[in-house]
Amino acid sequence: MFAVAAIALFIGMIMILIRLYAGPTLYDRVLSLNAFGTYTVLFIGILGFLTGRPDFLDVALLYALINFAGTIAVLKYFRYRAIGDTSPTPSGKPMAKGKLNDQGAKS
Repeated sequence: MFAVAAIALFIGMIMILIRLYAGPTLYDRVLSLNAFGTYTVLFIGILGFLTGRPDFLDVALLYALINFAGTIAVLKYFRYRAIGDTSPTPSGKPMAKGKLNDQGAKS
């Protein structure tokens, strides 16, 4: 039964890769990459169950955290064109590094 689930996940991963390649917009590609990471986590969990290695669940959880953080980082990069601290000002533009804010604190 779990072998059938692994095969179904593998077929779903291939379909997601096709969507990743054919996605018309950047956000479609990021969404399919995130879905591929989720399928990978499920595949690692099922593979661990099939091989009798419960250690794989720890690997799957770690990969899920990396997948989530990576998706947030990619979306932040494409929105602000920077990964670092780019706190927007009231005008919507990022504040220059080293500039003082209204309270005199360096931002």
